[in-house]
Amino acid sequence: MQGPVEYGFTDKTADLFRAHAAPDGQETAVPGRVVRLDRNRVLVASAEGLLHLPYPHHGLVPATGDWVRLGHNNAGEAAVVEVLPRHSALSRKRAFEASSEEQILGSNIDIVAVVVPVDRPLTHNRLERTLVAAWDSGATPLVVITKADLAHLADDVVGEVILQAAGVDVVTTSAEQGDGLEELMQHIPQGATLVLLGPSGAGKSTLINALAGRDIQQTGSVRAGDGKGKHTTTSRELVPLAGGAVLMDTPGVRGFGLFDADEGMEEMFGDLEELFSKCRFTDCAHQAEPGCAVQEALAEETLDHRRWASYLKLQRELAALARKHDAAARRAYQREWHQKVMSADRGQRAAERYRHDQAEERAGKGGKRRKR
Repeated sequence: MQGPVEYGFTDKTADLFRAHAAPDGQETAVPGRVVRLDRNRVLVASAEGLLHLPYPHHGLVPATGDWVRLGHNNAGEAAVVEVLPRHSALSRKRAFEASSEEQILGSNIDIVAVVVPVDRPLTHNRLERTLVAAWDSGATPLVVITKADLAHLADDVVGEVILQAAGVDVVTTSAEQGDGLEELMQHIPQGATLVLLGPSGAGKSTLINALAGRDIQQTGSVRAGDGKGKHTTTSRELVPLAGGAVLMDTPGVRGFGLFDADEGMEEMFGDLEELFSKCRFTDCAHQAEPGCAVQEALAEETLDHRRWASYLKLQRELAALARKHDAAARRAYQREWHQKVMSADRGQRAAERYRHDQAEERAGKGGKRRKR
């Protein structure tokens, strides 16, 4: 079985295709990987090269990084005929307030690299929520500090990040000077896929160009006033690297709303889970209850107030999202129940009319017999 090796096709990927039977009539379909999603087309890599194909008409909606089968449609044209199951998916809540829908940013990712530039103040809450999403994706989180040559406070930022991202490897880089690139590549095995995730102007495109050894991504300047950059990357796209590794570039993400991230919360805030188990009462709300281990830790300053506030904020966000899902489910159930009631009511009225007509018909026949 042949596939796009430069886009991460390995023996393990071939086993994935063998484990899932091809759709009926598509036994000759070949492996491919989604490189980029455009407005009306999907850019897919195969062993033969890149193809621009229409979106599939059924099954999963493709995401950048998906493994797909490439076959033919009814007209005999090349087409995506199946999206294979994902072993990981990086997602967030869609970026408008009223939404409770999931947005898949990328799939089949092995390492999620959270990019932290040192030329702006470290946003602790943003780093925590992004690491929660990284853990929850099923991939391995990694923190990549960029622009280390631009700030004399780089060591302080690195120290803060290491303390906050306990259990996550941290790599310091300077793409302009080539520092840290070799160490970063050691975290990307052959055939693995790395996604860079960070705000606009964080230096992701410069880092990609340095890793690829050529100018693939356009780079832009950062505003001096607020440290924000322009979106030089406008879509998520896979970029092949040397040795069969793959890098997924993403546009700068201004906000990262969590979506169903219970596992990520457990990984990121496991120390708090241990504290909860030490409370006197199992239903402790961690506010003013006697014997609350959380309040004791806050008073003794063994638990950072900012970290506790961040945990509570993320939990409120996830709870609000769950309520939206529940509300949507309730509305769907009510609509379905209303339709059943209306259908039953119509059926009951029809039955009553039928019984009434039958009774009148029998009464009419009886009257005729009496007249004879």
